[in-house]
Amino acid sequence: MKAITHARYGNTDTLTFDDIATPAPGDDQVVVAVDAAGLDMGVWHRMSGLPYLARTDSGLRRPRGSVLGSDFAGRVTAVGPAVVGVAIGDEVFGTADGTFAEHAITTPDRIAPRPRTLSAAEAASLPTSAVAALQALRDVAGVTANDRVLVIGASGGVGSYAVQIANALGAHVTGVASTPKLGHVRDLGAHDVIDYTRHDIDSTGETWDVVLDGGGNRPVRLLRRVLDEHGTLVFYGGEQGGRWTGGTGRWLRGLLLSPFVSQHLRVLASTVSRDALLDVTRLIDAGHIEGPVDRTFPLPDVPAAIDALRAGRIRGKAVIVP
Repeated sequence: MKAITHARYGNTDTLTFDDIATPAPGDDQVVVAVDAAGLDMGVWHRMSGLPYLARTDSGLRRPRGSVLGSDFAGRVTAVGPAVVGVAIGDEVFGTADGTFAEHAITTPDRIAPRPRTLSAAEAASLPTSAVAALQALRDVAGVTANDRVLVIGASGGVGSYAVQIANALGAHVTGVASTPKLGHVRDLGAHDVIDYTRHDIDSTGETWDVVLDGGGNRPVRLLRRVLDEHGTLVFYGGEQGGRWTGGTGRWLRGLLLSPFVSQHLRVLASTVSRDALLDVTRLIDAGHIEGPVDRTFPLPDVPAAIDALRAGRIRGKAVIVP
């Protein structure tokens, strides 16, 4: 099968469009034909090996897996003998190992039936980003109706879903984005927007009950300044902070400070599971969210897709179509 492979950490020039063996399922595994694969910043981190802290999962000196990508929508083509509840031909979405390929390996607890109203590309945009947004808002921050929610990074993958899901929970949503992406954020349902290229988040003098920080470059003291006295700040992303720890230094400072202040400073630890995917599907079926796919790329153009995402040229989600 065709796949995008990498044998060493680095930039997109380390990626190769290659022929590799089609995977076979183990006893409790499922093989899927990938109709579309979602792209998120986690792919860049696994490709580059940065920050170095992330290599504890992906391999210290070289990548453990040769194929990038985790989110997908596709069809089951083979199942192991111990698998129950999944059959060949089922249309599914979720996460798998190495989805920038024509086929990938996964397990039943990482997939769910594909939402009926979505295309393969839209469904592939969901797993990591939509689940993270839902868990940040509902499970970590406990957002309820009439809460005031500030989404930093509202035009990104997680942020695009966070705006929609906060709306569905009845919150009043303010999205933070750059000038060219403000229309996208409004279209997603943000009641107010802040153009960070002109004004920072503390320029209005307002405070919010919940702040979701996906921007990754504002100091904790600034984030706390715009947070209500008893509000909740959730870190879910960060691309600044150096080669060793990335943006996790701010997370650590927030966690250490949280017990000593009235505000709640939290870090999202999101997990994509079958139950989480079904929760997202219910929101889709109710008409509350849709897949904000900006662009699709053919499989050989994965390097160009990653470069576009890294450069901030994607609104919402980019999707790979093998």
